[in-house]
Amino acid sequence: MLIVTKYLTPSLGFFPLTGIVSISDPDQHLNLLMSAFNLTPSEPSTFILNGIPGLEAAHIWISIPFSMFYIISLLGNVMVLFVVSKEQVLHKPMFLLLCMLALTDIGMSTCIMPKAMCIFWFSSKGITVDGCLTQMFFLHTVAATQSAVLVTMAFDRYVAICDPLRYATILTNARIAKLGLVCLIRAVLLILPWPLLLRRLPFCTNRIILHTYCEHMAVVKMSCGDTTVNRMYGLVTTSVIIGLDLTFIGLSYGLIIRAVLSISSKKAHQKALNTCTAHICVMLMFYTPILFSALTHRFGQGIAAHIHILLANLYILVPSMLNPIIYGVKTKELREKVRKYTCRM
Repeated sequence: MLIVTKYLTPSLGFFPLTGIVSISDPDQHLNLLMSAFNLTPSEPSTFILNGIPGLEAAHIWISIPFSMFYIISLLGNVMVLFVVSKEQVLHKPMFLLLCMLALTDIGMSTCIMPKAMCIFWFSSKGITVDGCLTQMFFLHTVAATQSAVLVTMAFDRYVAICDPLRYATILTNARIAKLGLVCLIRAVLLILPWPLLLRRLPFCTNRIILHTYCEHMAVVKMSCGDTTVNRMYGLVTTSVIIGLDLTFIGLSYGLIIRAVLSISSKKAHQKALNTCTAHICVMLMFYTPILFSALTHRFGQGIAAHIHILLANLYILVPSMLNPIIYGVKTKELREKVRKYTCRM
């Protein structure tokens, strides 16, 4: 037995209604109660992105540095793309790789920032399951592509330092473009099973994701089904991407260091090391936080959630912002061309 009282607006000529209804189905109780208070049941195909857990009251303040990082990242990376496209002298393998890096930086930050700003500014936390899986796919695909681009950049430096006479024949612009396509195809093939495997799983009634974006393991934890396959495949692909790429990068720089140490000239020493400094800084900024985030999701239960989520956002935004600055400072040709265009503005 359920008694429902509904107060309607007196100004419209309505009056309180009280009814006694006998209902045997509990679902009918819930629907009637919701309709009485002008409520609607939550959409079953929707997740809630909670933002940064424990810091909800500070979302507006947190959005200020986040939006600044994003704007600087867009301006810096678009400037690199613009300058390289306009200057014929920069149409070289090294600068084509910088353009690929800039595109992945723009892609990664743009995957998360529009929705994050909606959460911070408007408390618009809902996202459809399909939208969540799409965001997850593109974010991780772009991240895997960037990792492969960093490997290609390490190989570029290896050839430039260890076999400079054959550099022009080994690394042509066409070959760099093909390597970039291979990087993208590898990322798509490895990451595509993630959303497909998640799509077959049932999700729990409590669909609150303690994050600002749909990170793979955060979504896996929402499922009430058996996630063994998802967890194992996620661990294997992460290990393959990060493990193999770091191995190739380490091998390249090990050979570079050996070649540099065999050079007797101190000036040549310094020149060779200067060409690698920017690459090493970029790689450390990319791999250190991504390893921390991946390991924290699986083994870091003792780490505060807001620290983990803040770092997970910063590891996307900060490298995207700093990469064009680092290369603009350390690469003489690019620095001079950027200065030329900025002086015209």
